[in-house]
Amino acid sequence: MHAPSRTRRRRGRLAPTVALLALSTLALTACAGQPTPTGSADPGASGTSGAEASAIDDCGIDVTPMTHPAERIVAIKSTAAELVVALGLGEHIVTTAFLDGPVLSADGSELDAPTIEGMPSREAVLGLDPDAVVAGWESAFAPEAVGDREQLQQLGVTTWVSPAACWSTEVPPLTWDALFGEFADAGAVLGVPEAGTSLAESQRAALAEVEPVAEGADGALTALWYSSGEDAPYVGAGSGAPQLVLDAAGLTNVEAEIDETWTTLSWEALAASDPDVIVLVDAPWHTAESKIERLRANAATAQLSAVQAERFVVVPFPMAEAGVGSVEAAALVADAVREMGME
Repeated sequence: MHAPSRTRRRRGRLAPTVALLALSTLALTACAGQPTPTGSADPGASGTSGAEASAIDDCGIDVTPMTHPAERIVAIKSTAAELVVALGLGEHIVTTAFLDGPVLSADGSELDAPTIEGMPSREAVLGLDPDAVVAGWESAFAPEAVGDREQLQQLGVTTWVSPAACWSTEVPPLTWDALFGEFADAGAVLGVPEAGTSLAESQRAALAEVEPVAEGADGALTALWYSSGEDAPYVGAGSGAPQLVLDAAGLTNVEAEIDETWTTLSWEALAASDPDVIVLVDAPWHTAESKIERLRANAATAQLSAVQAERFVVVPFPMAEAGVGSVEAAALVADAVREMGME
């Protein structure tokens, strides 16, 4: 499930099967207006040289890049496991935990790694003797979960959290440059800086190949990103991964003006937004089909043209969170809308 909505602004995955481009030593260039992450390591530095690399600020924690590739990794959340696989370290995952669905290895088969149901405890993680823990949510390092990051680092365990999921530090709205910078930094932290740079560059190239939906007769088509919620819909707002994906797909997010990653609407407000398309997040615990049934049963939404015409786009849950599937999500959404013939 999604982390609880927070009052302050925070930032909300190409698929794990994406082939990494040839390892590059080109440094990742930050986009104008988007600062390079504080203390980012030189992506061209060798992960096996033993040289002391600069610490990288990750959710307010200074993380020193490993001087060799991580050998025993605990990956918590699907986005974390997919990132590790995309960096070429899938074989070094000793366990996954709190997954949102199947994770694929580099050859397209399901990742062959043990998994822990729910959030693992500190004792369970340390019992696996990891040298790195990668998490998709900062809350994984709560005292009642895996434990304090600085204490883990003192025990020789390197930690990494997706900056897009930080909540303890103020972060700007998510951008593609920030997301790709995260991949480069994660590669550096896990001792494979060249792989991180290569992943970032391959994602940039894939994004450039995404063909946005053309405008309709009345301008850009509008979309609502419906993630979860029964009493009230929980939807993608203007500062996170849904906004990023919809923008790249050429769609206007009906909740773009809300300066949050996610927001809760009333059913009446959802109906009033009257989107051309509704993007539905498909999760085992809250399927896309169940959302469709709810939209049809609710008097406020049953008459929406998108509901009547079944203009639904289904996105797997892990793609709803920022990560290596975000570019693929943009392509998926654009292609699905294009097939509806609304341009």
